[in-house]
Amino acid sequence: MEAFINGLSAISPQNTFAEEKLLQEPGEYCDVRFIKCLEPQYSGFIDPMAARRMSRIIKMGVCSAIKCLKDAGIRNPDAIITGTGMGCVEDTGKFLISIYENDEKLLNPTPFIQSTHNTVGASIALALKCNNYNNTYGHRGFSFESALLDAMMLLQEKQACDILVGALDELTPDLFTITDRLGFWKKVPVNNLCLKDSKSRGSIAGEGTAFFALSRHKSEKSLARISSVMTFFRPENITELQNRITSIGKPDLVILGINGDPQGDEIYSHLRKGIFNDIPALYYKHLCGEYDTSSAFALAMASGIIREQRVPDIMKLDDIPVGELRNILIYNHLRNVNHSAILVTSC
Repeated sequence: MEAFINGLSAISPQNTFAEEKLLQEPGEYCDVRFIKCLEPQYSGFIDPMAARRMSRIIKMGVCSAIKCLKDAGIRNPDAIITGTGMGCVEDTGKFLISIYENDEKLLNPTPFIQSTHNTVGASIALALKCNNYNNTYGHRGFSFESALLDAMMLLQEKQACDILVGALDELTPDLFTITDRLGFWKKVPVNNLCLKDSKSRGSIAGEGTAFFALSRHKSEKSLARISSVMTFFRPENITELQNRITSIGKPDLVILGINGDPQGDEIYSHLRKGIFNDIPALYYKHLCGEYDTSSAFALAMASGIIREQRVPDIMKLDDIPVGELRNILIYNHLRNVNHSAILVTSC
């Protein structure tokens, strides 16, 4: 299975939506426990009257999707597939609060309607007047990869030619408080650009949206090609993990999901000393934070690196010389439960 990336758009804590070149001015956040997206001006992509009825994550998703399709020169995709770990958290919170405050009576239906995981995919379809295949995956750390696999199977089976695939997750104060109690985040604020050097437990929370226009065919707009997507659940040991990853092939560059949590980062350390010992390595979660679908941000970075044949210094983990970049492997895990690998190659 393979798919060509003919367009992409990402909204993140970096200026990825507006920048033409990859990470021209990396965003630095001092003394933080979470980082949030730099939101664009939505008026150029969404009707202001419609935007008034949309929550923040819906606006980010619809705006990113429309820009992605515009860059790819696609008016109406054959399918819209999204992945999200937690869905529309803000609207879910509003609905739950209204249940409590109104004693389960006279509830406003809008937050409930917009609280479901597939709300963004449906909103994109409404904005585009697209009646084609529309599906959303809510599989925590596998959400984006599940959406990618669905899209690549549709392309392989020739049931679609151009597919819009995206991932989205938002961070709200309530969600941060709940997950902070579970020990996910650092208790002491850190500088995001120094995240890998932090030795305290946890990471920094993040959020973002990223959309990709995938096609069966290479075009003049093609940025890169997705050659393989693999997911595996709770590998028994590092040997099993290494065997699964090496089955994909040897890349020219690896992008790792290092997030500053010593326990989770130990896995990446083992791989860098083993199968990745002579391969240049990058990391990305200091730029976007940790969230369920952060691998979509990594895919956007990998696509930009292949297109520009340039590695941003802010992502480097070592000084191993980088040659021609034809194959980039993205490897990420979410709390050593959901592991995934995506191989991105030049066209």
